[in-house]
Amino acid sequence: MLEPDALDRGLIHALQVDARAPFTLIADVLGSSPQTVVRRYRRLQAEGGLRVVALPDPRSSGTHQWFVRLTAATRTAHDIAAALARRPDTSWVRLTSGGTEIVAIIHTAPSGPDAHSLLLRDIPRTAGITGVSAHYLLHTYLGGPTAWRGRVDVLTPAQEARLRAHGPRVRAEEDAPYTLTGADRRLLAALREDARLGYAELAAAVGSTPATVTRRLAELRSRGALFFDVDIEPAVLGATVSALLWMQVAPSRLDEVATTLATHHELAVVAATTGPTNLVAHALCADAEALHRYLTRRVALDAIARIETAPVLRTYKAAATLRG
Repeated sequence: MLEPDALDRGLIHALQVDARAPFTLIADVLGSSPQTVVRRYRRLQAEGGLRVVALPDPRSSGTHQWFVRLTAATRTAHDIAAALARRPDTSWVRLTSGGTEIVAIIHTAPSGPDAHSLLLRDIPRTAGITGVSAHYLLHTYLGGPTAWRGRVDVLTPAQEARLRAHGPRVRAEEDAPYTLTGADRRLLAALREDARLGYAELAAAVGSTPATVTRRLAELRSRGALFFDVDIEPAVLGATVSALLWMQVAPSRLDEVATTLATHHELAVVAATTGPTNLVAHALCADAEALHRYLTRRVALDAIARIETAPVLRTYKAAATLRG
């Protein structure tokens, strides 16, 4: 297993601050050479599963997100999870709970004849599935554009400021969401494969010019129509135990609890959902003992009436990356 040093961690942090920052700028911020930073980036790709991708903001893409929990026989769970991971309308496909539960995020269109076909037709008909529960994602407190704090703990505020100065100014969240055009979606499809593609490569992929692609990408970023995800194997960063936490919280305390949990370094995702458990979190810990300490000392909040811990046995798909 790759053991990243301070330079590797600084590079990962820099990419989280600005995924498209030039290697020359990253090298200058980290006090290294561009050649060394590029070499480390390639090594993290090859040995640590590093991948930088761009994803559309759900408000701009007009999609809804659902956490779906599928109960399946152990003998069929692997095949079902692998099939779900290959679909373009899924992300975060994981096998949990001793290999009998599959958890995935499914992206659905708001309307149309096939808007919810995967939820209403395809999944229920799949052989081997014995139970389905769907939880509509209402609000994300941590995750998506917000990085897991367990990996962004290297750069100083001054170094982060230098990297942010390179990127476009993002408009206020309360602004009306921007609706993606067909050309925007083609550009995002290319960035979903590799968000660090050069402008000439992006232009060739979408049949445009580098100048046009540069303008469009800057506009999409400034409007908050997309965000970048730095995907890497958690174990590379020392997190060998992963678990999903399904919590039941009184609605009047939900925002308070979720906001508190979103500050915890152990959590990579905190989201409010519909269903009997209305708050879900993804914990990443060094080992089982660390997870136990976290559950008994930090998540033991009075407002949490019930918590279900589902260890993640295998990740088939991250934000957009298929895992072997």
